[in-house]
Amino acid sequence: MSEHTAPHRTPNFSAGPATIPTEVLQRAQSEMLDWQGRGVSVMEVSHRSKEYIAITEKAESKLRSLMDIPDNYKVLFLQGGASLQFSAIPLNLLNNGRADYLSTGTWSDKAIKEAKRYAKLGLGEVNVVASGKQSNFTDVPASDEWNLSDDAKYFHYCANETIHGLQIFEPPKVDVPLIVDMSSNILSQPIDVSKFGMIYAGAQKNIGPAGLVIVIIREDLLNQASDWCPLLMNYTHQAEKESMSNTPATYSWYLAGLVFDWLEEQGGVEAIGKINQQKADLLYQTIDDSDFYNNPVAKQYRSIMNVPFTLADDSLDKVFLEESEKAGLLHLKGHRDVGGMRASIYNAVSLEWVEQLVDFMQDFEKKYA
Repeated sequence: MSEHTAPHRTPNFSAGPATIPTEVLQRAQSEMLDWQGRGVSVMEVSHRSKEYIAITEKAESKLRSLMDIPDNYKVLFLQGGASLQFSAIPLNLLNNGRADYLSTGTWSDKAIKEAKRYAKLGLGEVNVVASGKQSNFTDVPASDEWNLSDDAKYFHYCANETIHGLQIFEPPKVDVPLIVDMSSNILSQPIDVSKFGMIYAGAQKNIGPAGLVIVIIREDLLNQASDWCPLLMNYTHQAEKESMSNTPATYSWYLAGLVFDWLEEQGGVEAIGKINQQKADLLYQTIDDSDFYNNPVAKQYRSIMNVPFTLADDSLDKVFLEESEKAGLLHLKGHRDVGGMRASIYNAVSLEWVEQLVDFMQDFEKKYA
């Protein structure tokens, strides 16, 4: 991808759909009308053709290499985004038993709410071990206060709460399979996949366009689905069909493969993790050095992907957003549940963009403090 000259790109801090690497978009652009010299777009070819199968096999191989995924895990490229997995997980794994859920923000709460719907149907029980709601999801309840079940089928949590900017960096130490939503932090830092029973992630943060979800599931967790589980949501069925039980999101899958190529060219997950930490450190230091800006999240849980911050005078929020957009800094408005601002600094957001944001924040403070 290095043969392309990078055009001007506007700094985009959107929480998702999010920035995609310029080189990836250029590669996709060059192949849009004539893929592999065939005179067709990749989105126009059969998903069962040997040419497209080669794309899927390469994408899975690259992801396995980037994340060092053990052989006893299946990698599925599915449709519906991470939110559909809130239903798929209990349908596949609850199996008339009990499941533990940790509440740390909006997305883990959505997963809990959905799982409870199936519990009401008699498919099992859902136990919320603890909730960070009392702290407005700015901290994680101490693990020694969790009300863990003795017989849980699995423990579910969200590793990075996109809205609240709270990240759990170390996997919880429990004696049951860990099921983790990594939608907004997958591929951002090295992790040990073997510590998890299942990892799932929507694509629209660090992988590519919306509509695709990746599921990485340990093989011993297959063959447990409820009879109520729709075939297209059944992990065992999808694993047997190599994620092609029906026509998959072919273009999103193709683009994900290009993102994996790009990430490999950057030096892999370890290299991008160092850059991500550098970006986050710069932004948090700017906030902490100021009385004008504030981030409420406990420091040990501050996300390196999503950085929410408020202004000391919230009457300036509208001015901040107007002037930042005029300065060419896009999508800094915080989520309506939190307010203020939010800068999402995923893999494709460059250090240079974060430096531009910091310069603007400092100039804005001098102007209005």
